[in-house]
Amino acid sequence: MNKTVLITGASSGIGLNFSHKFAQSGHDVILVARSEGKLRTLSEEIETKYAVKTYVFTADLSKPEASKELYESIKEKGIQVDILINNAGFGLFGEFEETELSKELDMIQVNITALTELCKYFGKEMVNRKEGRILNIASTAAFQPGPLMAVYYATKAYVLSLSEALANEWAPHGVRVAALCPGATETGFSDAAELQSSKLFQSGVMNVEDVVEEGYKQMMTNNKTVIVPGVKNRMLTKSIRFLPRKMVTNIVRKVQERV
Repeated sequence: MNKTVLITGASSGIGLNFSHKFAQSGHDVILVARSEGKLRTLSEEIETKYAVKTYVFTADLSKPEASKELYESIKEKGIQVDILINNAGFGLFGEFEETELSKELDMIQVNITALTELCKYFGKEMVNRKEGRILNIASTAAFQPGPLMAVYYATKAYVLSLSEALANEWAPHGVRVAALCPGATETGFSDAAELQSSKLFQSGVMNVEDVVEEGYKQMMTNNKTVIVPGVKNRMLTKSIRFLPRKMVTNIVRKVQERV
């Protein structure tokens, strides 16, 4: 039986690839992003290629009322969301005293507030139905502080913590919640975050298709709660536990610095 999957940030990067992956697997998809033009093009492509239904909703999740309006619009159409992929998010590089506060507040709104609202709205319905899945896109950044991207790292720590807590709360109700924690990945993220010249992205990135494939498999088949794609990334997140916190923070600083 086809499920309906809501994907935020569906027009590019990980969200775009998840849109194709779920459609290829026979699921209908709700495509959400800011650019209606990109979403319409993607909608036509998916329906033609995979013979599934698509629904297009434009939303700027940095706006305080956007998540509620999105939820209400989907409800008005009578669409049931079976799987929620909270992918929308962005980062910002720079010394905290120099970065733009307005961009950081928008980041908190998208990465934390909108994600939390959508988990609340759709998760409550899933709990009542005793069925559903939520995948929140976190990051390997969630496992340690991040000098030069302090707010971004902090937002992803929140996403990981929330996801693990909800996974525990909602498991008895038949709702699976997971956090996907990719490391540096070949998407438009590094451009938006002004990270192109950082040592982190210069040292090698994962292919976005591989990240999505791993996330899909671990979420849909293995019911894993914390998903870290790539052997290198898994070794990194595990080794951090055994190092002094101050040392980890200093290492992250060096990796983040521009070449």
